[in-house]
Amino acid sequence: MSQSGSQAAAFFRDVRESRMVWLVRDGDGSPTHLSADGTRSLPFWSTSPRAQRAAKIWGHGLRVESMTLDIWCDRVLPDAARDGVVIGINWSGPRLVGWSFTPREVLNRLAAAT
Repeated sequence: MSQSGSQAAAFFRDVRESRMVWLVRDGDGSPTHLSADGTRSLPFWSTSPRAQRAAKIWGHGLRVESMTLDIWCDRVLPDAARDGVVIGINWSGPRLVGWSFTPREVLNRLAAAT
């Protein structure tokens, strides 16, 4: 399994267990990434330490916050789907790279996670 694949698997396993997701943000909101095809990704992490590493890499005064899995699934994912935003999952490494999924794919993978 690739590094991104193992990070994604860890994400779904961790959030199913902890019932929490983690994000980084500042006063203006959370950073997003625009891919070459024009798709915007909004990243989330499965643990506080993972999100803290991302905040440190990106810098710019970002802080780590959490939200319950229920709020994320009921509010964030539908808003992302409406806006055409994909969800970055446990991005890691010095350049914060990893897989992104549509909100529907995220919900399907959460349902299948054991």
